[in-house]
Amino acid sequence: MREFDYKKYKTYHWDNEILNFLSQIHEYKGRQELFLRQKPFEMEKLVEIAKIQSIESSNRIEGIVTTATRIGQIAKEKTAPRNRDEREIAGYRDVLNTIHENYEYIPVSGNTILQLHRDLMQYAGTGNGGRYKITQNYLKETKEDGSEVIRFTPVPPYETEPCINAICENYNSMMEDISVDPLLIIPVFLHDFLCIHPFNDGNGRMSRLITLLLLYKSGYLVGRYISIEKHIEKTKDAYYYALKASSSGWHEENEDPTDFIKYMLGVILACYREFESRVKIISDTTIVSETEDGKKKVITIKSKAYDIVKASVDTKIGKFTKREIVNICPSISEKSVEAALKKLLDEGYVIKHGSGKNTYYSKSF
Repeated sequence: MREFDYKKYKTYHWDNEILNFLSQIHEYKGRQELFLRQKPFEMEKLVEIAKIQSIESSNRIEGIVTTATRIGQIAKEKTAPRNRDEREIAGYRDVLNTIHENYEYIPVSGNTILQLHRDLMQYAGTGNGGRYKITQNYLKETKEDGSEVIRFTPVPPYETEPCINAICENYNSMMEDISVDPLLIIPVFLHDFLCIHPFNDGNGRMSRLITLLLLYKSGYLVGRYISIEKHIEKTKDAYYYALKASSSGWHEENEDPTDFIKYMLGVILACYREFESRVKIISDTTIVSETEDGKKKVITIKSKAYDIVKASVDTKIGKFTKREIVNICPSISEKSVEAALKKLLDEGYVIKHGSGKNTYYSKSF
């Protein structure tokens, strides 16, 4: 069995790109608490939207799909699953809720990973939930002609449990040591988890759920408000490339995790940027004026729905849907978004394309 030693990263020389990522993320994290205190209602609305997007995107990466309406109903537990895909979606919802509500009390251990996998697969009916793989699995790549090649061979079943226990022990040791930034150790742990590929089904979804758990435990809560899974889905080609590049030499303990670390840090940073962008859109407008005696007076004006929607439209490049604008504007109702879009349409600020469910908009130039 290969060895795991995260202490070696104490003396690792990280390049300027990684150091720049870390610096920016730390700055955003520093402002995180301020936003959470100032806008508690709007933040809860962002949580609701992010949950639905996370459930949808993480499952869709694995080809597990249903309609947008059904995703919303399942996420809010307003309907029962109708088929295998929806049962797996419901399992992801349950584990996501567990992590959101209990991350501070969830230890990082082999038993925890098994229990989370059990809950992920509880409605699937496969009987594999909460059990490590019993047959060898392979990471395959499909070529343009449709043929498949083995890209990577994970550890065999008999090595799975000791490998998972080893990476958990190494992770916990480094979190106590605090000599290496958690944002560097978390991607290393995730990369090792994916190379071990401990389950016959659900490895990708488990890795994304574990991503949230580890980030939350280190105080990086952006995944509660902006879907990390959605950003991974949008950049999944880059995700698979980084995973492949960093897996070279893994069995020989000669891998370089730099590509995967850069990818994950880039995703986290993109989520923080989107978070601040949304917060600014839903924030009140502050005006500083002077009174007759020369003293400064601060006046806060509540942004109108029209102004919020217009600001949201200004952040979009190319085409966009009403649903995308609704998700950006959690502080106002869907009807208010519709009314604002109609006004922007009448003013010629946006252009409407298509009809019915196929309707989308673009900015007028």
